[in-house]
Amino acid sequence: MIRVSGIKLSLDQDEADIRKGLLAKLRIKERDLIEYNIFKRSIDARKKDKICFVYTVDAVLVNEDKILCKFAGDKDVTPTPNLTYEYITPGAVPLKNRPVIIGTGPAGLFAGLILAVMGYRPLLLERGADVVRRTEAVKTFWATGRLDTECNVQFGEGGAGTFSDGKLTTLIRDLRCRKVLEEMVAAGAPAEILYSHKPHVGTDILRHVVKNIRQHIISLGGEVCFNSKVTEILLEQGAVTGVVVNDQEKIDTEAVILAIGHSARDTFKMLYDRGVKLSPKAFSIGVRIEHPQSVIDRAQYKQFACHARLGPAEYKLSYHSPSGRSAYTFCMCPGGVVVAAASEEGGVVTNGMSEHARDAANANSALLVGVTPADFGSEHPLAGVEFQRRWERQAYELAGSNYHAPAQLVGDFLADRPSRTIGQVQPSYRKAVTLAELKHCLPRYVVETLKEAILEFDKKLKGFALPDAVLTGVETRSSSPVRIERNEQRESNIAGLYPAGEGAGYAGGIVSAAVDGIRVAEAVAAKYKPLGDGTYV
Repeated sequence: MIRVSGIKLSLDQDEADIRKGLLAKLRIKERDLIEYNIFKRSIDARKKDKICFVYTVDAVLVNEDKILCKFAGDKDVTPTPNLTYEYITPGAVPLKNRPVIIGTGPAGLFAGLILAVMGYRPLLLERGADVVRRTEAVKTFWATGRLDTECNVQFGEGGAGTFSDGKLTTLIRDLRCRKVLEEMVAAGAPAEILYSHKPHVGTDILRHVVKNIRQHIISLGGEVCFNSKVTEILLEQGAVTGVVVNDQEKIDTEAVILAIGHSARDTFKMLYDRGVKLSPKAFSIGVRIEHPQSVIDRAQYKQFACHARLGPAEYKLSYHSPSGRSAYTFCMCPGGVVVAAASEEGGVVTNGMSEHARDAANANSALLVGVTPADFGSEHPLAGVEFQRRWERQAYELAGSNYHAPAQLVGDFLADRPSRTIGQVQPSYRKAVTLAELKHCLPRYVVETLKEAILEFDKKLKGFALPDAVLTGVETRSSSPVRIERNEQRESNIAGLYPAGEGAGYAGGIVSAAVDGIRVAEAVAAKYKPLGDGTYV
C-alpha cells in the first residue's frame, strides 16, 4: 500500500474526485488503481479566495514497487506505515488481586480497555455516576444551581471531556493515537474522526461512546462501579495493598492506576497526606470569549462563509507579551455554548461545550494566560489548587453567590469600565451571567495580558475584538495544577501506584489522556501476569 499526500479538491468538487486526483498525481491508468481509502483530510484556507480540501490517501496499486521507485525522494508518495496497535508481551509476576483503576475519564477508560483485552479483569472505580445519571445531575445544576459535588461537569463517567466539544486533536505523535480513534469509532463515534485534520465528536455523541467503551470492558471481564469514591490508599512498607471506597469498603489490590482527573482536589490532598510525591505544575487561567459564529466564519472563510462543505470555522491563536507572559486560545467550540463547570461549593468555573452539529449561534473559546508555581504564593505541592480556588470563589461572590458567572463586554473590558447592558452577543452560559468587572476575579497581570492579546488577535482574526463580544469568567481548569511524580516505569514513589492522564499532569486533552492511560496499562501489563486469557482483538 502507498500513501499519497497533497491531493487537492476545490469546494465544488466532491470526494469521488479523489480518484481522478490520485491517478493524475501518480500518472497511472485507471486499471493500475485497485482501491484507496482516505487517511487524512484538512482545509487549506491560507488563500481566502481559493479555499480547498487537501487529502492524504492510502492506495493499493498494481506494481507498487515500480511506483515507489518512480517517485523516490518525493515526500508526497511513500510506503504506507503500519499503524496497527501491538499488544505487549505480559510480565511474569503473579497478581493476587485484579488491578484497580481510579477514574473513568479517557485515561481510566483506555487503561481499563487495554487491560481487559489482555485478560487482567480490571476494576474501575468512579466517584460520579454513569453518563446518563451524570447528564441529569449536570442539567439540574445548570437549571437550579443545585450542585452535586460528586457528580458534575468534572466528575462522572467519561471525565471532564464528556461535556466539551469532544476535540480529538493532539500535538503528540504516537501510534497509540490511532488506536484511540479506532476504538472510539468502534464504540459509535463518526468514522470521519479517523481522517479529519481536526476531528471532534461533540458531547451528544461522546456520551454514547464512553458508555459503549464501558460495556465493552465489562464484556471482556472487567467491572465498573459508579458512586465509588476512593477515600484512602492502603500501604504497607512503601507499597500499595488496597484502597478504601466511600470510607467503608476495603478492596485488596497491588496495582492501582490513578486516573483521577484534573479537579480531584480532595484526592490530591489524600495522596499528599499518604506520602505520594507531588509537585506544583504550571497551568493557565482566564475567561471564555464569545462571538457570533458568523463573525468567525467571515473572518476565516471570507466569501465562502456558510459554505455547506466547510461547516463552522475554528481558530487557534497565541500571543507573547513583552512582559514575558503568554496568552492563547484553547478548547475553541464552534457553534457551542459556555457552561457552568464547578465541582466545589462556592466557586464559579466555566468551560465550553459543543454538540456534534456545532449549530448554536455563538462561537466560544477559552482565552487564557499561563501561570507558574512562582505565581502561587507558596512552594507547597498543592499551592496551585489554592490559587485556582481563590479566583473561583472571587468570581462566585462577584456574580452574586448563586453560580451566575461574572461577564463583561470586550469593549468595556478594554476600556476598563463596567458593562451596563448586553449587546448583539447573547451570553450562552448555563446557568446565567451577571455583568461585572472581571478585573475583580482575575490577577492583575492576567487582565493586562488578556487586553494586549485581544488587540493582537484582532489583527490576525478580524472581529476578535468586537466590542459586543462577551467575556465570561473564570476559566481555571485548563489543566492540572499538580503533577504526581512517576518514574520511567510510570510508577510513583509508592510501589504499585501508577499515575496517569491529565489529572496526574501527563496529558492535555481527550486523546493525549487516553494515550497516557494506554501507556500506563502497558506498564502494569509488562510487570504482571494476566488473571485470565486475553482476547487481544
